[in-house]
Amino acid sequence: METVVDAANKGANGSGQNKSVTVVFVLGGPGSGKGTQCANIVEHFGYTHLSAGDLLRAEIKSGSENGNMIDNMIKEGKIVPSEVTIKLLQKAIQENGNDKFLIDGFPRNEENRAAFESVTGIEPEFVLFFDCSEGEMETRLLNRNQGRVDDNIETIRKRFKVFLESSLPVIEYYNAKGKVRKIDAAKPIEKVFESVRSVFTILGDKAAA
Repeated sequence: METVVDAANKGANGSGQNKSVTVVFVLGGPGSGKGTQCANIVEHFGYTHLSAGDLLRAEIKSGSENGNMIDNMIKEGKIVPSEVTIKLLQKAIQENGNDKFLIDGFPRNEENRAAFESVTGIEPEFVLFFDCSEGEMETRLLNRNQGRVDDNIETIRKRFKVFLESSLPVIEYYNAKGKVRKIDAAKPIEKVFESVRSVFTILGDKAAA
């Protein structure tokens, strides 16, 4: 069976040559600064940034049958099945010529994680975990002016609870495998990126060795 790695290789160079795909999961609570730091990683280290949420929203906007199904599920308060999100991530990897990807905000739970590894055959190089106190994230979310309807105190606290209950088991799973790189995300943006930069520089040095 062809894995997403094989398919991505063919898409990237027109053949089935054995070229590895590097995937880094980016996790952190709402307001931990993942988006800002992902933009920095893309700029400095040449990764392609894939946001599971953005891919779902783009699919809905496309008006496809799949997009309509996703839209209806979200409107009904249902969770989009892992396989649907994974297929969108797979497609994005296959259609991109790059071989280095940041997957932001996924896996959201253990079921996501297991399904991703099973379906794609990819295990992440590591998990970049932006660790930030609930108080700091709450302040950031309330202060940011993005006009997001979900940025009110009650909804913010619900999102924190979901993150803690669902995503922390994923972080613990990969931590047991020595694959978590924890970043102190409470520091100023520049200081946070210094820590991020050192993680990716070490990875680059390993790849070049």
